[in-house]
Amino acid sequence: MTHEGTDFLYPFIEAGEHDSTSLLSDLATSADAKDADSVRLRNSTLSSCSSQLEEAAVEMARRFEGGGRLFSAGNGGSSTDAASLAFLFSHPPSGRPLPARSLVADEAILTALGNDVGFDLVFSRQVIAYATAPDILIGFSTSGNSANLVRAFEQAKRGDLLTIGLAGYEGGQMAECGHVDHLFVVRSDSVHRIQETQDALGVALWRAVQGRLGAMAGAR
Repeated sequence: MTHEGTDFLYPFIEAGEHDSTSLLSDLATSADAKDADSVRLRNSTLSSCSSQLEEAAVEMARRFEGGGRLFSAGNGGSSTDAASLAFLFSHPPSGRPLPARSLVADEAILTALGNDVGFDLVFSRQVIAYATAPDILIGFSTSGNSANLVRAFEQAKRGDLLTIGLAGYEGGQMAECGHVDHLFVVRSDSVHRIQETQDALGVALWRAVQGRLGAMAGAR
């Protein structure tokens, strides 16, 4: 049996014997450093993406006003981010509930498509089945290279959906495919920090959409 260590997270735990006081101090220092890195990345990304967030929110608000719905997708940890965003839009703590659905929410459909037609098509086939203009597709990927998301974005553009991507590193295939209208890139090589900042971008996008919808309602 192989032992999966924790050195990739806390290398000092695997480095040798430590007394409990020293180990707890090292853990606290490490946690504080990770938190500081996360805050810096989140703030810098939100600042650099502020105008793009507003542009995307304007287009999303117009589509919601025209009867559009939001569909979200992602793999692994990003699937939980996609599900959380769909829930935030459809069950907001304040503001207007908006129609939103996570494409990872139905295990039967996801596993049937993965088994019958291939995992690369699990999202694009759902886009074909459920979505139409003026709907919106948002995809989460830490690498930007998720093949099933790229296929879904390609299908979404064929159907005139608004496409929004959240990626890490340098954007990967999501930046190169030409099917993503608004791509928010978290420039980091840490999966943990990327996902934390992508969550913040999702919340910022929701707030901007709610603000735009409120302004549109007030102008009537």
